[in-house]
Amino acid sequence: MPSASTGASTTVGAVSSVSAPDSRMAPGGPGYRRMSLALFLAGVATFALLYSTQALLPLVSHDFGVSASEASWTVSAATGALALFVLPMSALSERFGRRTLMTASLVVAVSVGLLVPFAPSIGALVALRAVQGAALAGLPASATAYLAEEVRPKALITAIGLFVAGNSVGGMSGRVITGWVAQEWGWRVAVGVIGLIAVACAVAFRLLLPTPRHFTPGSLRPRVLARTVRDHLANPLLCRLYAIGALFMMVFGGVYTVIGFRLTDAPFSLPQGVIGSIFLVYLVGTVSASTAGKLVARLGRRGSLYLAGGTTTAGLLLSLADFLPLVLLGLVLITAGFFAGHAVASSSVSHTATRGRAQASALYQSAYYVGSSVGSTLGAVAFHAGGWAGTVTLGLLAVLGVVSITVFGSHAARAQGRRNPLPAH
Repeated sequence: MPSASTGASTTVGAVSSVSAPDSRMAPGGPGYRRMSLALFLAGVATFALLYSTQALLPLVSHDFGVSASEASWTVSAATGALALFVLPMSALSERFGRRTLMTASLVVAVSVGLLVPFAPSIGALVALRAVQGAALAGLPASATAYLAEEVRPKALITAIGLFVAGNSVGGMSGRVITGWVAQEWGWRVAVGVIGLIAVACAVAFRLLLPTPRHFTPGSLRPRVLARTVRDHLANPLLCRLYAIGALFMMVFGGVYTVIGFRLTDAPFSLPQGVIGSIFLVYLVGTVSASTAGKLVARLGRRGSLYLAGGTTTAGLLLSLADFLPLVLLGLVLITAGFFAGHAVASSSVSHTATRGRAQASALYQSAYYVGSSVGSTLGAVAFHAGGWAGTVTLGLLAVLGVVSITVFGSHAARAQGRRNPLPAH
């Protein structure tokens, strides 16, 4: 296949012969470890910054004298802005390069992150978080497009799984660190520490990431971009994958936005530092995301999605107990199911889109973070209206949507097979 198969890219003048060796990276090959570590650190920085206030919402709410749903906008504004800007950012990456855009995005995001601790009001904090989310929009779609171009197809799911694993480590470390730092010095110092960690990740990312060898600059013409997006949205499989990513993220965003409020209330009444440590369960997501390739090889894409949905459902139901070990086990299962489902869905998008990969990935990321923003807001509203059971009900409805879409996809695939049977040999 061409080295840069994107809808917005220009046509390369020469195509290498079929017998030519594949120069893209593979596990054990030159540059693969540096690339994996660089994108892992980019994933760490992205999730650490994006969700830096999530574990601190009770403190933010108390400091500014606002409700849980109002405080949740410090998360929703960041994820919503990312969802809004990820498609335009993907177009810029087609023109200026994946590595260039990812670097610029990190520079702006970490710079804003260093200003967040000084926000004088909840409105200013929400505005800064929105700018930060918009800046981070340059990372997810560009990273998956970079991998699709620079990594051999058989290693793609594993490589994207490692990037997603970096997301889980960033989400976990950000919440654990902010929890303990905030307990001693307040939420402002806590988010400042996350900003400094993100600076270190950004510098290491730039130094480690290999120069792209298979990227071809494309056009920024709106008509080309619009045609590519239209083609992707006309693809039923891609649309199903977008919906699955959004629904999984609705569960995850709702649960982790509200869990801090639940655990500070009776019967748990846990201190902020202990609540932050509970996010160590993100390590489970690191494992489940990085092993997504093996899971798909054994169960197939749909089988993996069924398993991820079932695992998430079991976790939601267990979390209803007023017994802390069962709540923790529930969070472990929710996290494992979510990250496995996300890794499978996002890698399937890159595999399905044979052209315009950056735009295909951008549409997935947009849907994914819309799901996060909606889940964070509705999760808080459901918690306010019906307690933890309300948030769990929202999550169960989202998982039901995932399973329904996957079942429909299975039926659609069988129907397509009957209409277009393979020719006899």
